[in-house]
Amino acid sequence: MSETALHTRAAFSHMENGTAEDWTVILAEFSTFTKSLPDRVLTHLRLLEGDCGGFPVDRLTHSLQTATLAHRDGRDEEYVVCALLHDIGDTLGSFNHPDIAAAILKPFVQPENLWMLEKHGIFQGYYFFHHLGQDRHLREQFRNQPELFERTAEFCQKYDAAAFMTDYDTLPLSFFEPMVRRVLSKPRKSLYVMQNAD
Repeated sequence: MSETALHTRAAFSHMENGTAEDWTVILAEFSTFTKSLPDRVLTHLRLLEGDCGGFPVDRLTHSLQTATLAHRDGRDEEYVVCALLHDIGDTLGSFNHPDIAAAILKPFVQPENLWMLEKHGIFQGYYFFHHLGQDRHLREQFRNQPELFERTAEFCQKYDAAAFMTDYDTLPLSFFEPMVRRVLSKPRKSLYVMQNAD
């Protein structure tokens, strides 16, 4: 806990009574707290280790392989971080895991990467929904957005669906940590960050 948190707190019991001084205290804490976001994200990602869920590799290895494949294919750093974190929601969002990854990365990534994260679960279904009595062609509802459709289909086909190899030379999490820290250090858009007027 920081020195500020121990000794200085806002004085209001309802936000409507907050003062500029209260919000100066809160903003200082927010600034400190957000700097440790990459640490919290990486800690949560590590929770996937050892959890195979019936798959050939555990969920952390799958995430690392997805990122490794994307990196070795020459994808940019933001894309690689999206690949690494695409399934981070498996622990808390078991029924909607793509939404969790998208929510975490939304302030930091370009719209096309955000769309890819949000929709990858539907697109991934192309490979297995029919085995579960579901429609493997659910992704076709997005065919009217051809660039986003192709981007997400390619992500699933080349990186996500292919990342279950038990004998692949997967890069370790330490390789990707600096990328995560860089991407999560620069929010592009957020309610809580003042934007420069251009």
